[in-house]
Amino acid sequence: MTTAAGTPVAVVTGASSGIGAATARELAAAGYEVVLTARREDRIRALADELTSAGHRARAHVLDVTDRAAVDALAASLDRCDVLVNNAGGALGAETVATGDPADWQRMYEVNVIGTLHVTQALLPALTASGAGTVVVISSTAGLDTYEGGAGYAAAKHGAHVLAKTLRLEIVGTPVRVIEIAPGMVRTEEFATTRFRGDTEKAAKVYAGVAEPLTARDVAETVAWAVTRPAHVNVDLLVLRPRAQASNTKVHREL
Repeated sequence: MTTAAGTPVAVVTGASSGIGAATARELAAAGYEVVLTARREDRIRALADELTSAGHRARAHVLDVTDRAAVDALAASLDRCDVLVNNAGGALGAETVATGDPADWQRMYEVNVIGTLHVTQALLPALTASGAGTVVVISSTAGLDTYEGGAGYAAAKHGAHVLAKTLRLEIVGTPVRVIEIAPGMVRTEEFATTRFRGDTEKAAKVYAGVAEPLTARDVAETVAWAVTRPAHVNVDLLVLRPRAQASNTKVHREL
């Protein structure tokens, strides 16, 4: 698909479900042509069909953000890029530091940090050329603090947080802004289930008694709001939590 003249393009990684899919919907509704990227082709193609059927412009591009050659191929395929939403990520396991699997830590770092690095590096020239580019990093409150059983994920999200903060320093003076959105407790269809390796009972306990965790749409609407501010307005860091969550370790549960 060739980009329509004058239509801004937004690339969303991890767009096959959850926050990524919801963000794609919000940005499409805001007038962006959305490039949906994820490993699961069936999911992103179905979402692209949904959006185009609704009159929006969208295209699917199968991508593993840890594969630099594939990321470079994505960049080469684009006519332009105005917004990059680095959403691909996730958590694996909730073991202690003493018992955690180093392979889980490595995988989380590769996706959450190195994946974000790959896509940002590859698309930064196009974002700069747009004259008003935006890099969004979806981090987490785990990137600002930690909690028991969360060191591996917190370490990865701290890495994503520092990447965003350092990039902002390094490219100041260019026409690209860097926005970091750090959600707290968000109930999506896959995050906790993936973390606990398909154990739906453990996943459900994460949200037990919490009346209203954030939804993927809550986060997506926040991303779309930040992205659609005037180009000179930079939302450096926006922390988003449900009212019931005061910190990573303080949550009100109605049990």
